[in-house]
Amino acid sequence: MKVKVINRSANELPRYETPSSAGMDVRADLAGAIVLKPLERTLVPTGLYVELPEGYEMQIRPRSGLAIKHGLTLLNTPGTIDADYRGEIKIIVANLSSEPYELKPGERIAQMVVSRFTQVEWEPVQELSQTERGAGGFGHTGK
Repeated sequence: MKVKVINRSANELPRYETPSSAGMDVRADLAGAIVLKPLERTLVPTGLYVELPEGYEMQIRPRSGLAIKHGLTLLNTPGTIDADYRGEIKIIVANLSSEPYELKPGERIAQMVVSRFTQVEWEPVQELSQTERGAGGFGHTGK
């Protein structure tokens, strides 16, 4: 599937790092490094603008390496880019660690996954079908 993209950053386009990758790494479009203090968050520009086909969305997700090594995550995860959005993709990065983190220009800060979705039409009813699980949730199947 081809997706139209405008890249106004100095970075290369996002790409799959391995043949079986579901997500493409996204880089920070920064003029200079920024320091993210513990528990601080910031909106990071990417310089990317996309035109997704109808029926598709782009999810922005954290990178596991940044999460485990440095405590960086993304707020509003996964972030959704809708097919009718034409603005710059920006990513809310948060530092959940107890140490400051220096975010550098061109650093891979997130991953994006393009997925098909289905919109639903609600059908109001008075009761739902029965299942073995029923209303059990939040640890219902664990010990």
